[in-house]
Amino acid sequence: MLVLARRLNESIIIGDDIEVVVIDIKGDQVKLGIRAPKRITVHRKEIYEEIQQENIAAMKSEFKPETLRNLSDFFSREKKPGDAGPPGDKSGPDVPPRKKDK
Repeated sequence: MLVLARRLNESIIIGDDIEVVVIDIKGDQVKLGIRAPKRITVHRKEIYEEIQQENIAAMKSEFKPETLRNLSDFFSREKKPGDAGPPGDKSGPDVPPRKKDK
């Protein structure tokens, strides 16, 4: 493990595009600012471990083919004129397509 000492407002660079800056120091707590590309996820370790556990649990859960069938049926059913969209949809009923000019 590389160990570095940094003071307030000093930073370290990881690779070409990640910067970690010491933002604040109060007692035994240090605030860090992290600049990284959006493609890089940044989590506190305890949150990262929770995500990993949830992913493992999801992989171990039983897959039920009828669930996929139900979803497929739901999303492939033909929408009738006047049907409301999904909850929160503000678009209102379907509007018939505009007739093309001749």
